[in-house]
Amino acid sequence: MPRNVRCGLIQAACTTPTTESLETIRNESVEKHLKLIADAAAKGVKILCMQEIFTGPYFCAEQSTRWYGMVEKIPDGPTVSVMRETAKRHGIALVVPIYEEDMTGVYYNTAAVIDADGKYLGKYRKHHIPHCAPGFWEKFYFKPGDLGYPVFKTQFADIGVYICYDRHFPEGARVLGLNGAEIVFNPSATVAGLSEHLWKLEQPAHAVANGYFVGAINRVGREQPWNIGEFYGQSYFCSPRGKILVEGSRDKEEVIVADLNLDEIQEVRQVWQFFRDRRPESYGDLVKT
Repeated sequence: MPRNVRCGLIQAACTTPTTESLETIRNESVEKHLKLIADAAAKGVKILCMQEIFTGPYFCAEQSTRWYGMVEKIPDGPTVSVMRETAKRHGIALVVPIYEEDMTGVYYNTAAVIDADGKYLGKYRKHHIPHCAPGFWEKFYFKPGDLGYPVFKTQFADIGVYICYDRHFPEGARVLGLNGAEIVFNPSATVAGLSEHLWKLEQPAHAVANGYFVGAINRVGREQPWNIGEFYGQSYFCSPRGKILVEGSRDKEEVIVADLNLDEIQEVRQVWQFFRDRRPESYGDLVKT
């Protein structure tokens, strides 16, 4: 019997004015996503991922200590606690990307993974941290991830997470495949004119090179007062053959849904024996400083 799993991606806009309190910004973002999660559950989605730091705007467009106030503990902070209850209520596994506080002054760009029974499975911390103009000042906010490239065994599939800028680095994408990922989710915040031409190239290439499905998520809209560009949506799922299965709109808040046949992974890997034919003993130059 085919292993079909219905999966979903949420692309949304942050419309709460940044002049509001951080608590209001977070609460309104969470409430919006709770409605979208309910919509996804009603459509039969079993694994769902939200966009990068979904609890507010992409504040890395500026360097301000005010935004340090958006950090939360994982798994005991308010957002992950709510999402654990939500996952259990709907019977849906959730990937929850938020701004994480490890200890005072040590913060990460992180995604918590919650199973469909509400169990917290663990977290992935973004490894590759950009710091470049215009408006991507991430090293001001995030320490590079230190938890490796874990794969989380949900009730429905084994999943990995690779966050935004990570997608430009094939090394971690390969490790996720070697660690057993069947689906890799990439929650992002990326704008037109910067990397849009790469959006549908890199991640299908990762899917092909490693024989797994990829779910790529981008937010939509223009965020004020920074207006660093248009978050162009177009969230999508692609197959281990690199085929885009379903794609979201450029500017609409929505849940993108696809049925993924996990048996396709074995079919593809038995044709393209990339893992068998690897030569790790010859790759030493990759890790030389």
